[in-house]
Amino acid sequence: MPIKAIIIDDERLARNELKKMLELYPEIQVIEEASGVEEGIEKIELQHPDLIFLDIQMPGKTGFDLLSEVEKAPKVIFTTAYDEFALKAFEVNALDYLLKPIDPKRLADAIQKLQAEIQLEQSNLNGNQ
Repeated sequence: MPIKAIIIDDERLARNELKKMLELYPEIQVIEEASGVEEGIEKIELQHPDLIFLDIQMPGKTGFDLLSEVEKAPKVIFTTAYDEFALKAFEVNALDYLLKPIDPKRLADAIQKLQAEIQLEQSNLNGNQ
């Protein structure tokens, strides 16, 4: 089953670059993009993605604001140019924290982490039935 993802980043070039990199991972299906927090919240509430690739610094509000405002947050991989938010990112249970420009090896590691977490959740679900 594909992993539905939304890319939320105010930079169109960054969204396009990430989307291109994700083409190597057919299990990840980018279903939407958003260029800001409000638009991102709308699309999350509407589409219910499994995963969001989330920038931190955006005009008006941050990626952390988005996480505090959505009802049920999907899994999160932060994509940002700023390393000083890494600790806070893991405090909100981010799966990974990728610095821009995104290194393909780091993206591969993040996707592996995501798949491992999904497998663990599925085996926990199956074990509890």
